Formats: sequence, structure tokens, C-alpha cells
Amino acid sequence: MDIRFVTRKIHAYLDYPVAFALIGLPFLLGLGASNPLALWLSVATGVAALVLTVLTDHETGILRVVPYSLHVAVDFMVGLVFVAAPSLFGFSGLDAWFYWLNGAAVLTVIALSRPLSEAREPLSA
Repeated sequence: MDIRFVTRKIHAYLDYPVAFALIGLPFLLGLGASNPLALWLSVATGVAALVLTVLTDHETGILRVVPYSLHVAVDFMVGLVFVAAPSLFGFSGLDAWFYWLNGAAVLTVIALSRPLSEAREPLSA
């Protein structure tokens, strides 16, 4: 039995709330105590994620010029950077946990995603 249940459609519907959470949660949680970059890295990543989502060729994309495979590759890289960020930038406490948990969540979604050859579902109008 294949446990990879995250389809392109599921991924598409996760993108907007994740982008807005990356923008807003750092302010709500008061990130930046160990390093101001802990706040701004998340905000910048959230803005970039929002732009990427708008441009991605999937169900919630608006302009649909970025291939879904590139979107997934960027998400994977963000997950790796987030997991490494506390060590790279000296984040500690809540700042570190925010990045470790978000990085792990992104990498888990990628790991549970269907292969790109199976992920495409017909777009409905």
C-alpha cells in the first residue's frame, strides 16, 4: 500500500494558507528574540511562496507559468533551509523550533506526495 496520498490538488490547496502563516505567525509568536532574521526569513519566504503559488500550474495557480515540478523542487529546498536555519543563523528557543517544525512539515508533505507522474489530476474549469 502506497502512503503517498498528497496529490497535486491537495498540495495546491495547502499553498495559500501556508504562505499566509509564514507571513503572519512570526509576528504573532514574537519571533526574532535570538536573531531578527528569524522573523524576516519566514516573512520573505511566505511572500515568495505566495508569488510562487500564484504562478504555479496547479489548481489554485492564477497565471500558471511555473511547472508544478519546479514548485515542488523549491518547496523541498525551503524545507532543507528551514531545518538547517537554526544552526546556520544561530536561532534558539522558539525561533529554532519554528524553523525545525516548519521544515519538517514541508519535507513530510514532499515525502507523502505522489510521484509527479501520478500527481497530475485534470484541472476543472
